[in-house]
Amino acid sequence: MQNKNQNKKCYVLDMFPYPSGDGLHVGHPKGYIATDIYSRYKKLNGFDVVHPMGWDAFGLPAEQYAIKNKVHPSISTNKNISNFKSQLNKINLGYDWNREISTTDPKFYKWTQWIFKQMYKKGLAYESYEPINWCPSCKTGLANEDLNDNRCDRCNSVVEKKPLRQWNLAITKYADRLIDDLDILTEWPEWVRTAQRNWIGRSEGSEIDFKIVGGDKKLDINETKVGGLVGYGTGINISSKYSFENTFKIFTTRADTLFGCTYTVLAPEHAMVREMLDKNIITNKSEVEKYIEEVKSKTDMERSAEGKEKTGVKLEGVSAINPANGKEVPVYIADYVLASYGTGAIMAVPAHDERDYEFAKKYGVEMIDVIERPDDTDLGKIYTGEGKVYNSISWADGLLSEDAKLEITGHVNGKIVTKYKLKEWVFARQRYWGEPFPIVFDADHKSYVVADSELPVLLPEVESYEPTGTGESPLAGIASFTDVYGYINDDGEFVSSDKNDSRAKLFKRETNTMPQWAGSSWYWLRFLDPHNDTAMIDKSIELDWPQVDVYVGGDHATRHLIYARFWHKFLYDIGVVSHIEPFKRLEFLGFILAEDGSKMSKSKGNTINPDSVVDEYGSDTFRMYEMFMAPFEATAVWSTASIRGVKKFVERATRLKAKVESADYVDVKCSNENILHQTIKKVGEDIENFKFNTCVSQMMICLNQFEENGVSRAEYADFLRIMAPFAPTLCAEYLTTDWPAYDENKLQSSMVKIAIQIGGKLRGVIDIALDAADDEVIEMVKSTDEYKKYVTAEPKKIIVVKNKIVNVVI
Repeated sequence: MQNKNQNKKCYVLDMFPYPSGDGLHVGHPKGYIATDIYSRYKKLNGFDVVHPMGWDAFGLPAEQYAIKNKVHPSISTNKNISNFKSQLNKINLGYDWNREISTTDPKFYKWTQWIFKQMYKKGLAYESYEPINWCPSCKTGLANEDLNDNRCDRCNSVVEKKPLRQWNLAITKYADRLIDDLDILTEWPEWVRTAQRNWIGRSEGSEIDFKIVGGDKKLDINETKVGGLVGYGTGINISSKYSFENTFKIFTTRADTLFGCTYTVLAPEHAMVREMLDKNIITNKSEVEKYIEEVKSKTDMERSAEGKEKTGVKLEGVSAINPANGKEVPVYIADYVLASYGTGAIMAVPAHDERDYEFAKKYGVEMIDVIERPDDTDLGKIYTGEGKVYNSISWADGLLSEDAKLEITGHVNGKIVTKYKLKEWVFARQRYWGEPFPIVFDADHKSYVVADSELPVLLPEVESYEPTGTGESPLAGIASFTDVYGYINDDGEFVSSDKNDSRAKLFKRETNTMPQWAGSSWYWLRFLDPHNDTAMIDKSIELDWPQVDVYVGGDHATRHLIYARFWHKFLYDIGVVSHIEPFKRLEFLGFILAEDGSKMSKSKGNTINPDSVVDEYGSDTFRMYEMFMAPFEATAVWSTASIRGVKKFVERATRLKAKVESADYVDVKCSNENILHQTIKKVGEDIENFKFNTCVSQMMICLNQFEENGVSRAEYADFLRIMAPFAPTLCAEYLTTDWPAYDENKLQSSMVKIAIQIGGKLRGVIDIALDAADDEVIEMVKSTDEYKKYVTAEPKKIIVVKNKIVNVVI
């Protein structure tokens, strides 16, 4: 075995699983097998490899399983971990179990709490009270990233908006860095980077105030345009005609089209809509309230889906005033405007926006062109591109869009801003099974972080851990946990003490817990230094392993990966880590479906337990089949018939191994240099590129030739070294050797197959020495049965294309 080169390090990591009670089905190990093959291959090439495994065991999945089975989460979680570990070992995965971690271990979550504490001290963790996503089934608040189409990712229930005290992490302060640093992640799939950019959703644009007016007020003709917005050419203060006026803010990336705004739209949930209804400013109140009620049953995804028919209601009795020209325009509420995005209000320019155009056509709203179109664009059709402004105002006409955006924004006293779809991370959960916050409150509800000496804040043992549904965690009713005596030290941190201490006061602990994502937002660092009690990771170790070299998983293109990148960047800012990104290379695996092509699930009864497959076919066959069935990133369908084919290959390799290694085997002369060296090269390169299916194909081709030609002991030993990462049971003795080297000079065969074409048709193939002379090739062709059958007279000519084809012209 080669000596380990300290400069040859490789950190290979799986997205660690949460240990569900159902255990693994055959779809789960695909990524684990791939990283195991890759890790073993790197070790054979002399790399110092870290390849650990642990458990993401806090959070809703584990707690809901415990509630369903009426067992305490700590008991069920430990049982599930034991089962998972047994299943992984049965597949012969070579994890370094000395590095094993669990997010539920106080020695681990002590440092999760420590990181939160540092965020609190830097102002990135803060308390708020506002409407958040509330799952009525799971009875907890959720972050936007926990939703799929406005439904709980865990139970599929439609979420509600519920005002709740909560903790937030200011992830938006890192939004620009999270987008910009994607450019250095060149070894990530482009679609993942695109998904992250879209989720963060950075938009450069303008914030512009629109005045909304309504109600009747007798117009005083002496009133002039002093203050407020005016109608151009009238000299009259328009807003003075009305008893109600207020201002709402819109965000637009197309301020250059502001003169073409012919109506505005508020989200049905917009606070101003409710205000105007309550004040009876809106005259079609019943129609508006009916529409608002209808919209409540729609998800955000349904409301904003492309191609969906636009619906809305005009707010009778009110108008908005276009600040560019003082014109009154109608106000609508419509479901395609979301309160959760932007400002919950838009200016509508139907001549230059697709959604506005569809809405305006349906409701008969005026359209005004204000951007010159290319010559090939019909005036009667929408034009969403940029160009020169026209039909606006003298000083704006002729400006290019980019310049007009700035000039028009300034003209209406707006401001240029950057907006994000990404929202602050709602970080509190009203559940039991999670990390406690390192926070206490005094009698005035002022919060303090606890001193480092108080960490970890232990999750107490409880009898009742079911969610309350009241907005409070089950921990809120446990006085022995919530009530704590202590004092605030000189660093402004809480230190517990005896209640009789002269400094002691009664404090209340935070009773919400952290979300499942907390522990998984930094766990890769702990694998490197899992037993350190004085630091989350030793600095010298982190400098040796500044990034995960290869990170593998099948989910979380946005959620976990954005959270992990955010935490890592924060840890970089405070000097804990030395690189701004945690994962150098990312590999996503495709799913494995049931034999009927559907997703495997316990409810459908179509899951396949890997234990039973290993019992029947062996771990080597199971591993090789999962790699052979499809490209790594592709979705594949499980096939029992196909796994039998792989089993035959493993059995053939096993029989030949026994034959070659037997004492009475007569070693043959080396005759397989070409195929062997091709296989060494191809399998090595394909492992590096996660093309495991073609690795197995190449090994099958190689074995076929060995069986046909015979094979020497030395050749077959090299073959078993190649096979060892895939089949570690069969090739156990080769796992501590070296990966064989290939010789470039031996990659090309000494023989070559040449096609015989007679009269324009392929008639046969001959095997002949590489680079044979044309006369030799022609003589061999003439000796074939095909030539004698199809050439009945002297051919016109015979053309030889060296090493490829012989064309006999007749």
